[in-house]
Amino acid sequence: MTSALSTHTSSQRQQLMTEKPARIVLASTSPFRKELLSRLGLPFETANPETDEAALPNESPEDTALRLSEAKARAVVESYPDALIIGSDQVACLDGRTYGKPGTHENAVQQLRTMRGRTVNFFTGLCLLNARTGQAHVRGVPTLVTFRDLTDEDIESYLRREKPYNCAGSAKSEGLGIAIVEKMCGDDPNALVGLPLIALCDLLRLENVNVLQTTVGADE
Repeated sequence: MTSALSTHTSSQRQQLMTEKPARIVLASTSPFRKELLSRLGLPFETANPETDEAALPNESPEDTALRLSEAKARAVVESYPDALIIGSDQVACLDGRTYGKPGTHENAVQQLRTMRGRTVNFFTGLCLLNARTGQAHVRGVPTLVTFRDLTDEDIESYLRREKPYNCAGSAKSEGLGIAIVEKMCGDDPNALVGLPLIALCDLLRLENVNVLQTTVGADE
């Protein structure tokens, strides 16, 4: 995919990147993604994408996350036709199988019993959509997480205290979930929480937004 910056000279790029950034919308109601995005110091709004998150037949876990990240961004285009819209989706992958949000205590127990002592790929799909042009920049960011060899009692105690039923793979690493993890490996620690900021900064630059050269605060 060709960078939008490639069509400008260095001086033009500098000018574009120091101008006030476009309206930014986070297509998510997750308070954790909102907190992560606020770290960049850009003004943004949040919107509920109301997207069907079911995987398609024969779709790989990684393809599901990439497709849904873009689908979430496109779901709010009508309300924000001139914005840069951020969509993100995460799936847990083990042995070629997708583990999404468990939804219930029973499902979460089964997920963690399957994953204990194993290394799971928490794959995050990220999309930055220019609603005005229709151009979508999509990136996938894997994070390998090795779970502790948890006992059934560990699992029950963790789930009762944390209730991570809306988290892929039942692993809420920004909370008590860090205690069920033995180690993790990835390019961006923020990806496991649900919004890979390093990749997002790359994608924002493709739309002439340099977070280091803006002086605006986050919008509530």
